[in-house]
Amino acid sequence: MFKYRDEQTAKKILDGIKAMGVEAKFMHICGTHQDTIVRFGLEQMLNDVGIEIAQGPGCPVCVTTSKEIADAITLARNGVTVTAFGDLMRVPTTAGSLFSAKSEGADVRIVYSIDDAVEMARAQPDKPLVFVGVGFETTAPSTCVPLYKDNCPENFSIYSCHRICPPVLKTIFDLGESKINGLIEPGHVAVVTGTHMFEPFSEIYKVPQVVSGFEPLDLLMSVYMLCKQIKEGRAEVENEYTRLVRPEGNPKAMKLIEDTFTPVDRHWRGFPVVPKSALALKPEFADHDATKVHEDILRLTPEVDDEARGCKCGDVLRGIIRSEQCPMFGKVCKPTNPMGPCMVSAEGNCSIAYRLGNKRL
Repeated sequence: MFKYRDEQTAKKILDGIKAMGVEAKFMHICGTHQDTIVRFGLEQMLNDVGIEIAQGPGCPVCVTTSKEIADAITLARNGVTVTAFGDLMRVPTTAGSLFSAKSEGADVRIVYSIDDAVEMARAQPDKPLVFVGVGFETTAPSTCVPLYKDNCPENFSIYSCHRICPPVLKTIFDLGESKINGLIEPGHVAVVTGTHMFEPFSEIYKVPQVVSGFEPLDLLMSVYMLCKQIKEGRAEVENEYTRLVRPEGNPKAMKLIEDTFTPVDRHWRGFPVVPKSALALKPEFADHDATKVHEDILRLTPEVDDEARGCKCGDVLRGIIRSEQCPMFGKVCKPTNPMGPCMVSAEGNCSIAYRLGNKRL
């Protein structure tokens, strides 16, 4: 699947990694990185030169908890129009899914952007509409924009499931479940945040980091850079994705996040409560905060199990097991019958493994 020149370059990079004699386990936290790794067979190539790549919590839909999805379902079942990105619609919970709520007659709609949701709210001024905001620092700024427009509809509100990356990285290291020798950081997040955000992890945990792009050669070169740091006894943040990522990131986008959201403690799927890891709307936006506007309805949300019985999405997201090691993978759990979000989202590790890799061990 490589072009000839890329194949030759890949061989040189892999030969360079092998020559360093570094055996290490690195983790990425990006669904697009996982797609590239599986699609182009990079995992086996890197295993052959002594490098293991663990998949981390890089899928925004996957880390969104069953409780949050149940909240959205409860809103929809109680007369609120709920809008969400397509990947979120099929995530199963013990209270059903957004699609099952829709099949029951609830007004649940797929949108491609928050602007779609705003226009829908404007078209039905007498009915409340909620946009379920999901994603990391990459998508959080776009959720902010309608709140600063003078004509933001009164019947429009946001249920924020947005997360930020640094706190969950800290939690991964503090849990100590898996020895990680280096981090491949997500290029799209770093386009917004810049590279400085990652520096404390190298300072505190003495772990090398490389911000990577998404092409196969980007990932191979990022692994080479991590190995070189280990070989030279360094633990720094380096930027492989220089064609788009700057140290300062996008200051305007970061200011939007800072002015709109407050970091709060929240569970991630598969994790304990992660301090200051989620983004809640600031009090001045209470009129458009679904948790405030629809507080009475959200009290009706039923208790839901964190996972379906036997589902190992949480272990996959913490990098403890590979998707194929879940006993349900490719048997009970398939894209046509997902038991957890990792088999639903296009960025989910299990979905990627099923579609692009070996479906069974």
